[in-house]
Amino acid sequence: MQLIRPDINIDFVGARYKAIAVSCVLIFICVAAYFWRGGLPMGVDFAGGTLIQIQFKKATNPDAIRDALKDLVGTSSIQQIGSSSDNEYLIRTELITSELQSLSASVAERLAGAYGKDEASVRRVEMVGPKVGADLRQKALFAVYYALLLMAIYVSGRFEFKWVKSGIMAGVLVFGVYLLEIAGVDATLLIVAALVITLALCWILELPYALGALLSLVHDVLIVVGAFALTGREFTLEVLAALLTIVGFSINDTIVIFDRVRENLRKDKKQDIHTLINSSVNQTLSRTILTAGTVFLVTICLFLFGGTVIHDFAFAMLVGLITGTYSTVFVASFVVVVYHELKARKKMVKRAAA
Repeated sequence: MQLIRPDINIDFVGARYKAIAVSCVLIFICVAAYFWRGGLPMGVDFAGGTLIQIQFKKATNPDAIRDALKDLVGTSSIQQIGSSSDNEYLIRTELITSELQSLSASVAERLAGAYGKDEASVRRVEMVGPKVGADLRQKALFAVYYALLLMAIYVSGRFEFKWVKSGIMAGVLVFGVYLLEIAGVDATLLIVAALVITLALCWILELPYALGALLSLVHDVLIVVGAFALTGREFTLEVLAALLTIVGFSINDTIVIFDRVRENLRKDKKQDIHTLINSSVNQTLSRTILTAGTVFLVTICLFLFGGTVIHDFAFAMLVGLITGTYSTVFVASFVVVVYHELKARKKMVKRAAA
């Protein structure tokens, strides 16, 4: 099945600077939102505490719920979830208790007194200790970083045949990160520094395909996380699973385009890099749109009809699918073009000097 003619010739490479400008603006907005909100609103999985989900038969508001449960759950944040007609609320509190059943019964009793019998029902009560939450948060950061690193190694080995170089680079980075983790360095700073070093090493070791793939993945992760900061949605284990799924989906698209670049390069090694990248992206465009489009349709059905439990997962997938397809076409390909341009310029300078 082909939605797009095989001879189509859209100038993606010519629009690369506009696309990069759009990406920079989006990332700036996402980072600004993150710092403006004081970080991501972490779910109980990562922040620790108790999570209580309540559904009401009639419309209410967070202040009324807080008044009904005062002196029971202590300091808490109350957030409406789902559509307004669902009348469903999520209460996150720092309260730590092992008696979840008794807490659920106490909450139900208070709500029955304030709203009437059977007017409110406790859907779930979950508790995570602060140490467990901090440990999960740290492991989540490392999971994302190692996923990005392994993807970069695979791309460098598959398309540049530099398994030894990329393997040594990965070994040094993993060992270095492990030592700094033991030394007690903050996990967030450690992962940011490790990512910067990884990108720098990809450039120094002349791994343009790995660099392009890694930058496109970082681009996707930043925008998805920024979307959660902008909308005030909680970052939970389900969202982390969506983030890792997006990383795998995005790299799959990137590999398809890079594979076509390699095939076209074998046919004509003297072909201009702009023409080569442009024709490769156009030749795989039908496949990219079909793959992303079908997954997008399924995900939007999950988002609209999947219920509150899977709502944030579906939201992350929707944002990630859009940014992943976009970054594959523009960001990853752009990096390869820039690398070859700079390499050609260096050769010209050397020839002129000679």
